[in-house]
Amino acid sequence: MDQEPEQLDKTGHEQRKSTASSSARPTVAPGNLIGGQSRARSLVSVVIFMVIVLELGPAIIYAVAHGIFGSFRIIESPEVLLFLEAGNFAILFGVTACMALVEDRHIGDYGLPLQGIFGKNFWLGALLGIAEISALVGLLAAFGGYSFGNLVLQGRDVLRWGGVHLVLFLVVGLYEEFLFRGYAQFTLGLGIGFWPAAVLLSAAFGYVHLGNGGENWIGAASVAVVGLLFAFTLRRSGNLWYAVGLHASFDWGETFLYSVPNSGEVLRGHLSSAILHGPRWLTGGSVGPEGSVFSFLTMGLQFLVVMLLFPKRETQKSGEITSPDN
Repeated sequence: MDQEPEQLDKTGHEQRKSTASSSARPTVAPGNLIGGQSRARSLVSVVIFMVIVLELGPAIIYAVAHGIFGSFRIIESPEVLLFLEAGNFAILFGVTACMALVEDRHIGDYGLPLQGIFGKNFWLGALLGIAEISALVGLLAAFGGYSFGNLVLQGRDVLRWGGVHLVLFLVVGLYEEFLFRGYAQFTLGLGIGFWPAAVLLSAAFGYVHLGNGGENWIGAASVAVVGLLFAFTLRRSGNLWYAVGLHASFDWGETFLYSVPNSGEVLRGHLSSAILHGPRWLTGGSVGPEGSVFSFLTMGLQFLVVMLLFPKRETQKSGEITSPDN
């Protein structure tokens, strides 16, 4: 029986199109469609990609930052951190564009299609992100683990620093999601399957956060789980815009609005003199709310929300990815 030719649509998902009809059939996950040699190529491609965007790129941007700002401490300089993250994202985007050109794909195939920029998926994610951090901090406060404290910003400083943090965490969301769930997820998924790739990259996502000053293994485990959540949003929604919105608003709420540590880091310019007090299992200690036992509860609720917002289609098989429409 002749196999039908496979094509890639503009969103990067594989479609089978009949030679007798132009009507598209359900998207097919590519993991089982290639042989061992292709698996090896995908692994090599991802390793080369990660070396460039995690080692060479940041080294260049850090050197440039030192030339512009001189000596600095990142936690005291959200503006410098914004420069670093924006530079890293620019390099990441450029390298991804080069890989797309070499592999004859469209850059939108890797999770950030332009037609979805700041669309419905992004704003849904942003709404659910601020809702999650509010629920998490609310649980900490209900059990006596969080106090808002006094406002340390007044007047225009609230808007200025709120805006700086908002732009910063939008760039952080774009950079980290595109880094761990863009080209790397797409290409590694071709070789070993979507979920094995998501597990490996989420573990790496958690591991790199151990480099933060106040981070620990519990916080890193929480980051790895949220990486799986972001991968799940990609699988169900078909792109990364929901994850970017959720990531950005959660970090903004945690760092600026509720003024608590974010993966072990407390940045200058937060809103209040908030205090975490109580046992580490409750507050997360130096990690912040991401290290709290309640963090795993709110993440579990987020999985349920994504299942409701982006239900699996009746015709969709376990190996398929829902095509994005936002």
